[in-house]
Order: sequence, then structure tokens, then C-alpha cells
Amino acid sequence: MARHPAFGFVSNIEDNLSWLNRRGRWNNLLYRAPVSFPTQKGGVRFAPSEGYRIIGREVSPIYANSCRDLAAEDVTPWLRARFRKFFLDRVDAQRREVFLHKYTGWPRLAFFHAIFPEAKFVHIVRDGRAVANSWLQMPWWNGYRGPENWLWGPLPTAAEAEWEREGRSFVALAGLAWKILINAAEVTAECLPPDRYIVLRFEDVINDPEASFSRIFDFLDVRSTPAFGRTLRDYRFSSARHTAFRRDLDSRQLIVLNRVLASSLEKYGYLN
Repeated sequence: MARHPAFGFVSNIEDNLSWLNRRGRWNNLLYRAPVSFPTQKGGVRFAPSEGYRIIGREVSPIYANSCRDLAAEDVTPWLRARFRKFFLDRVDAQRREVFLHKYTGWPRLAFFHAIFPEAKFVHIVRDGRAVANSWLQMPWWNGYRGPENWLWGPLPTAAEAEWEREGRSFVALAGLAWKILINAAEVTAECLPPDRYIVLRFEDVINDPEASFSRIFDFLDVRSTPAFGRTLRDYRFSSARHTAFRRDLDSRQLIVLNRVLASSLEKYGYLN
């Protein structure tokens, strides 16, 4: 989406280089330049960023380090002013039709809606088994130290009981983390006006990007362009990791994940 000329965004350069802060005036033009295409995740590249470092520096660490989902009640006048200044300064500098910001983890829907009532939210859901499998392989995933030490705060009572029933399995714990975040999004999405929130499945975006991006652009009132259409057709969307969890986990572990996540997986069409 950031390759469409309508969108501004925070870049990884701003996030990582604290001494360089030009509010991303040329971000969109640089990202659409041909030289940016060879850059790949995991290597040297210029790309949009979730901005945890820079927002932590310039706004508040609450964005990255909360032990629970953020609520509207967490928004103080001071915090609201700092968040709005951070993003609106970049809107003014970048002069784009829409400012785009991607983030993961807690949904923070009620929190950001209280700060930016004009914002729209596109929630991309991924198969919880794929997410759990990925987390188990990540060096930053600290669930191995137990939920008392991980990123998402104490386990809710029901989730703690499930984890105990599964013999405190780390596979089950990773699945429970996904379910906790998904449930939080479902609950807090109810606070938003219907025209402010949509849900798409990650797998559907990968398998049919043109239809998915068309739906997103309609939701955001943004028109596609011939150049973006060519970019979309040329971009390599890989489905290689869709079912990697079937290779990376054994049959017993898959049974555990399916059991823990059954109702949520069925709701999003992953058990069909």
C-alpha cells in the first residue's frame, strides 16, 4: 500500500536513526523509486516501519510496552496531544492524501479511536496456527519464560486453565497468545462505527491481492492508479508459509493447537 502515491508513512530510517528526523518528507517518492524494489526484509532496505523506537522516544513507551490492550481510558490529554502532533506533523510534511501506519500485537482500537476519531482500521487476520508456529521460532518470543515474563501480561483465568490442561505446553501458549489478541480485537471493534473497521484474512490478501487491495482502497476512499496496478501485478506475494506449521510441528502439537484454537479458527474459516 505504501507504494501507492496517496499514502504517507513512517520509515525504518526514521525509526532507527534518532539523529535523523525529517518527518519523512520524501518517504513515498523514495519507496516508489525503482531502487527500492530489490530491498528485502532481513537485509538493508528502506521500508515502512511500525515505529516502536521513534514513537517511544517522541511520544510514549506505552505504544510498545503495555501489558494489556490499550483502552480509551488510557488516553490522557497530554498523551493525545503528543500522538496527534507526531502523526500530524508528518501528514503536513509528507503532503499525502492518507497517512498509513501498520502495527502488530494488541489491537489498541479504542485507544487510537479516542486519539484519532477520523482514523479507519484495516485488521489483517492470519491463521493462528501459522502465527503460533512463527512465534515459536522467533528470538524475541519470550513465552518460553512463562506468561509472567512475556509481552502480553498475565493470562486471563480461562486461558490459564487451558494452558494447565495442555500440560503448560509452549505450543499451546503461543496459540493462546494469538487467541487473546484476536479476542481483544473482536471486543474493542464493537466501540467503532461500522464504517471505521474492516477485517481481511492474510491468506486471502496473498492469494488474490487485486481483489483484496480493491476492497481496502474502497474502504479508504482511495482510487487505485495504473502505476500501482502494475506494481501490484509485479510484486511477489508468497504463500509458502501458509501451511508451514504442518511441516514444522508434529501431529501431537497440531492436535494441541487445533484444540486450543478451534472456535476462533472456525470463526475465520480456517477449519473448512
